[in-house]
Amino acid sequence: MIATTKKQSRQLSAEEIREIEHEKTHYPYTQAVGLEALKIVQKHQGWVSDESLLAVAEYLDIPVADLEGVATFFNMIFRRPVGKNVICLCDSVACWMLGCDDLKAQITSRLGIEYGETTEDGEFTLLPVPCLGACDKAPVLMVGRETHRHVDPENLDQLLNELQRENTKSKKTM
Repeated sequence: MIATTKKQSRQLSAEEIREIEHEKTHYPYTQAVGLEALKIVQKHQGWVSDESLLAVAEYLDIPVADLEGVATFFNMIFRRPVGKNVICLCDSVACWMLGCDDLKAQITSRLGIEYGETTEDGEFTLLPVPCLGACDKAPVLMVGRETHRHVDPENLDQLLNELQRENTKSKKTM
C-alpha cells in the first residue's frame, strides 16, 4: 500500500491524458476507467509507480485506496519496474503436470533469474501466473501480449534466442 503523505503525484503526459479521456467515453462513470488508465500509464511508463498511481487517482478524482486495490488485484499491472520482455510462465496444475517446472529451470539457467526477478541488463523479467486460459495446450507462457502454447525445451530455446536477437538488434539501432 502506498503512503500518500510521502509521495507526490507525477504529471501525466499529454498522450496519457488524451488516451484516458478517450477511454472515459466508453464508461458510464469515472471510477470504471481506473483499470484502463493504469494500463495506459503502464504502456507509456513500463510500470505503475506510486507517483503514477497518485496522478491517475487525482486525475480521475477517485480514492487512491480504490485504485491501489485495482492495481494489486490484476497481476498484469506491474507495480515495480520490469524488463523489456516479461515472461509470464503458467504454473497451474495442467502446466505443472506437463512440465512447467522444467521450463522454469531452463529459463532460470539461461537467463540467471528466478520468479520475480529481472535480468541485470533489464531485458527479461520472469513471473509466475496461475493460469493463462489455455490448459488444453499446456504448458503455456506469455511474453508481452503473445501467448506460446505447447512449450517444450526446444521451442523455449528458440523463443529465447529470438528475443535475445531482437534485443541485440534494438540496442544496435539506438
